[in-house]
Amino acid sequence: MPELPDITVYVEALKRHLVGQPVAEVRLGTPFLLRTVEPPLSALVDKRVLDVRRMGKRIVFVLEEDLFIVLHLMIAGRLHWKPRGGKGAKKSDLAVFEFPSGTLTLTEAGSKRRASLHLIRGADGLAEFDRGGLEVLDASVDQFAERLRVESHTVKRSLTDPRLFSGIGNAYSDEILHRARMSPVKLTRRLTDDEIATLFAATRATLLEWTDRLRAEVGQGFPEKVTAFRSEMAVHGKYQQPCPVCGTPVQRIRYADNETNYCARCQTDGKLLADRGLSRLLKEDWPRSIDEVI
Repeated sequence: MPELPDITVYVEALKRHLVGQPVAEVRLGTPFLLRTVEPPLSALVDKRVLDVRRMGKRIVFVLEEDLFIVLHLMIAGRLHWKPRGGKGAKKSDLAVFEFPSGTLTLTEAGSKRRASLHLIRGADGLAEFDRGGLEVLDASVDQFAERLRVESHTVKRSLTDPRLFSGIGNAYSDEILHRARMSPVKLTRRLTDDEIATLFAATRATLLEWTDRLRAEVGQGFPEKVTAFRSEMAVHGKYQQPCPVCGTPVQRIRYADNETNYCARCQTDGKLLADRGLSRLLKEDWPRSIDEVI
């Protein structure tokens, strides 16, 4: 799922291409994408785009007459920009937005349709999409600490909770925790002030570094390689590959559709964290330390 760095770069590219442009036409490839009925999509036609913003992991298009398009890409949704005169839209496109200067399309890989589009009139309606998460890049360490200690959860769960922190998901939380050399299952209310300060610095550094990387990759173009799995990442998606710090094979915890990647030497003092499924299956045979598996 695109997270803060990816969404930020999307927003910056969309601003470059769309601000000041009127919507010429909107077409949906599937009726299930649109989750609202009022106002109708036809209300967008001839309305100029005034701004594009990030709201958590959502992209918000601000248009004339107090209209807002709220787009959530979910896991597999991606945006594509085709300049005027380029290849036309495809039948597989979930949504097509025509502008005088080009075409913006939404695609979604796989068979599951999770991406969503809402058309809202008025700031009050838009506010309902704000989950309340703290913008870490605009916050102080004290504000960060207060959010962490609101509830007692694992630090991984807290970082990815949109009610607590804005724009952080599975991929960048793995990278943040590796940079902080912190176990993903450490409980937030047991964190010391020094540990919180370290985590705060790691969170800011990771988000800023990756935003800068993606900006440099895109330049003045449009993001076309948005993915949660990048070769430069330290641990996310790197199961059994060597940790870039110590060389130990990266480990993982699987749960539902997600997994947590971590380095046992750098983050858990050599302890292997229990995988909910596999550790229950192996029981006493489940290895307790990284030394037992390498």
